[in-house]
Order: sequence, then structure tokens, then C-alpha cells
Amino acid sequence: MTLRYTVDAVVLDIEGTTSATGFVVDVLYPYSRSRFAALLAERAEDPAMSRAIAQVRELTGDPDADAVQIEKTLNAWLDEDRKATPLKTLQGIIWSEGFARGDLVSHFYDDVVPALRTWHTAGLRLYVYSSGSVAAQRAWFTSSPEGDLLPLVSGLYDTENAGPKQEPESYRRIAEATGVEPSRLLFLSDRPGELDAAVAAGWHAVGVRRPGEPYFEQGVGDHARAGTFDEISITSSRSTT
Repeated sequence: MTLRYTVDAVVLDIEGTTSATGFVVDVLYPYSRSRFAALLAERAEDPAMSRAIAQVRELTGDPDADAVQIEKTLNAWLDEDRKATPLKTLQGIIWSEGFARGDLVSHFYDDVVPALRTWHTAGLRLYVYSSGSVAAQRAWFTSSPEGDLLPLVSGLYDTENAGPKQEPESYRRIAEATGVEPSRLLFLSDRPGELDAAVAAGWHAVGVRRPGEPYFEQGVGDHARAGTFDEISITSSRSTT
């Protein structure tokens, strides 16, 4: 069955929705783990680094944590798959440089890129809201197997500039930032808590269920569901006025 929506914009989750979580866990996490120590040793004074280090110290309650202790904390958070903002910031720095060097190429499910191009051509605005940092999102879309997809995207949101993904206020903040009425926004994600938060903020939401993804067996609660983007038909509401 095809799900049909008339909206102005689509907001995309990445892991489990546009792209395989396994790629992130099996490829990107080890890549960042192997480079935390060098990053902390060589660039601790960079503004983004300094802010992330201060956030780690604040979250751990240890204002005197040194580089070794911070690396240990980052690796522990990585093992837990914790969505901590400083972890995502530092991963974003490492991944951005890895993509730029050609060490990394991002992953997208086969149905995703054609759908994004179709929606963009139809006049829909596309946004990304991921727990990964904006820097990581930018690198991800720039370094796809099909080339630079960033021109398709109107804006990028993460837990730092929007807030936690399971809180309705984060979705209200995105709606305000984009200038799109909540009822004209559609959110695609594989996580029920995120879908709940989007709907609580007045958005439409579709749960994307892909076999093999961590949340597949859990399902998406009472939300509409799709196995691929091919099952979602979206028309720009601006084209109907």
C-alpha cells in the first residue's frame, strides 16, 4: 500500500532510515575510535574541540579529566552507542576528514537517492535531523556513492542545534527554524520514540522498517509504516495552491 502525503518538507533520519546502521557501527565507529587519541593530542585548542572537551568534562562531572580519561570516556560512550553531543561532535570532525581524504564513502539504501531526487524536483524541501553532528551529516551527503547529494538538502539538524530527538520541543524548534508549519512537515525515522515526539509537535510521521535494522522487530507503534521510500508518495502542498 502506498502512503500519500501533501506537505512542504520532509525531514530525514539517517541511521536505519536512509542508511544502514550496520555501516555506521561496523565502519565509522571503528574509524573514529582509532583516531580519538591523535585528535585530542594534536588539536585540543581548536574551538570545536575545546567546546567538546568541556562538554565531556561537564557530563562526567570531572573538570580535570585529561586526554587519556576523555578518550576512555568517548570509547565507553561508543560501546554504549550513547547519543552524547560531544561524542558526535568529535566523530563528525574525524568522519568529515575521512570522507574528504577518500578513506570513507557513505551508504544509502537503493530506494533512497531516487526518491530524494524525485521529491526535490517536485518542489519539496528536504532536511536532515540526525543524532550525528551537522559536520558528519554534511560529509555523509557530500560523499555518497552517487556523488554529492548535499544540493538536495535545505538544512541539517542535530542534537546541538535542535535538541534531543525524542523530545517534542526539538521538532517545534526545527519547524520554527525552517519556517514550515508543523502540519506541512513529514518526518521519516525508524525509532518509535522519535516518531512519537514529531507527532506530538504536530508533524506527520512515517516509521521506516527495514529488515536487519535494530528497531525492525520493535516496530513503530501506531504510526504509519513503510518498508522503503518507494512506498511513500509525497506531493508539495505549494503545487496545489
